[in-house]
Amino acid sequence: MLPTALLLFASAALTTAAPVIDRSTGPSCEASHQAPALPKTGGVSELPDPDSGLTLKHIALGFGIQNYTCSQVGTSSTAAGALAMLYDITNLYPNQGGDSLSQKDFENLTSKALWTHPVPLRMNHNAPGASRTNPFPRDAPLRLKGTRPLPFLGHHYFDAAGVPTFDLDGGKIHLPCTKISQVNPPSGADAGPEGTGAVTWLYLGGNAGAIGAKYVYRVLTAGGVSHGCKTTGTDSTSYTATYWFYG
Repeated sequence: MLPTALLLFASAALTTAAPVIDRSTGPSCEASHQAPALPKTGGVSELPDPDSGLTLKHIALGFGIQNYTCSQVGTSSTAAGALAMLYDITNLYPNQGGDSLSQKDFENLTSKALWTHPVPLRMNHNAPGASRTNPFPRDAPLRLKGTRPLPFLGHHYFDAAGVPTFDLDGGKIHLPCTKISQVNPPSGADAGPEGTGAVTWLYLGGNAGAIGAKYVYRVLTAGGVSHGCKTTGTDSTSYTATYWFYG
């Protein structure tokens, strides 16, 4: 099943799969400020903690597709980058202020977006994936039921050389990066509407030319694993994740 069929999955699964934001269990405006803590998988291996001298710049919700290629039916697919819109959710972390969510609702944001909203990219109608020449729609907030509109923050893409890159905050952050380490998501991670599984959690470090941030973590992933090589050519799977930027 391809991402273009996401709405069919979502409409059938909304009642059972989409978390409901319940502000009654979240912190009040008077709650004490608490520095956001990078999520953990709870498994044997964890991503390294951010260096003590770094500052959290943004927490972003990334919403898009993971791309793959298949050279032969029945073989393993090859990762071919990703495309995602990024939305600022820093203020939604528990105990940050009046817009803060409960811990459970914050951690479920990725699932909520993936199950209740179409992928916010210009998707191909007759082929897998998104437009190769103009995949990103106009900059606009993401509107999810039960939350304030999530402000647009930036884009995630792979450049012409295949380098994972983030552009956000109106050009203040440009982060071409390289993977430092990865860990498997928790066993109960959301496999996504396409049922393929949640992609790994990542720790990425900035390359030469990085501006405004040095590291980014991809955590709280939902969906995104390949469908497998049932045909040759390209494949893509919808996914969401939170991205934590440090500098």
